[in-house]
Amino acid sequence: MAAWWARNKEKKTATPRKRSVPSGLFQKCDECGATVESEKVKQALWCCPQDKCGHHFVLPTEERIKLVLDEGSFVEEDLRIQPEDPLQFRDSKKYSDRLRAAQKQVGTADAFREGLGKIHGREVAVGFFVFEFMGGSMGSVVGEKITRLFERALHRRCPAVIFNASGGARMQEGILSLMQMAKTTAALARLKESGVPYISVLLHPTTGGVAASFAMLGDVIVAEPKALIGFAGPRVIEQTIRQKLPEGFQRSEFLLTHGMVDLIVERKHLKARLGQLVELLGSSKAA
Repeated sequence: MAAWWARNKEKKTATPRKRSVPSGLFQKCDECGATVESEKVKQALWCCPQDKCGHHFVLPTEERIKLVLDEGSFVEEDLRIQPEDPLQFRDSKKYSDRLRAAQKQVGTADAFREGLGKIHGREVAVGFFVFEFMGGSMGSVVGEKITRLFERALHRRCPAVIFNASGGARMQEGILSLMQMAKTTAALARLKESGVPYISVLLHPTTGGVAASFAMLGDVIVAEPKALIGFAGPRVIEQTIRQKLPEGFQRSEFLLTHGMVDLIVERKHLKARLGQLVELLGSSKAA
């Protein structure tokens, strides 16, 4: 008769090894909950490929530049402007260390890229928030670049277009960050006085000081579907006023219904619609 430990050993069977799935092959859609192939998401312009969904994932800035501008037309300006740490700010890390880490990870100096480009052959002064860089927060460098974008549009008499995606003013720069709201708005006022059009494109999310200044001051305000747009987030507002907010509050569709944005455009149609607006507004300016 076999010993008890021998009998237990005989009963044990080999457990099949689990096959690991390489990371990045799949991702979950926040809207429909489906697990979709990352490659199919990219092919669909970073939108959910499931029928009747079309959820817009965050689109990398470099891909957006390729999507909306004519191929090879983008000439980036003001590349030498670098952020500083005048307040010597520190939380769990030094602000200077956060900047270096973001620059290394993202490959840009700060959270905004701007220059000249073309949409369907028409020149535009165009800027893109880099949400990958500290949540697209607006500090002194971002404000300076936006101001220069408006001044460049004024000098060249071409439409200004900004793709907004930001968490708002950058807390590590304190009042210097908040000052950019007034600085950029003043530059925009000079642009409007001259009759040069400005198209603001609101992406997910557009919040804080960016939403409270130039982002909501476009001659035409375009938004992507279901983008979160507003000054404070819904949870902060509910906790402040102690009331339940309406369903869809601060989403593109809610703002369209209440007259805060002019139109909602799916990503696949964005370049075509912007081309129409640039042509129409440019013709009006010339007339």
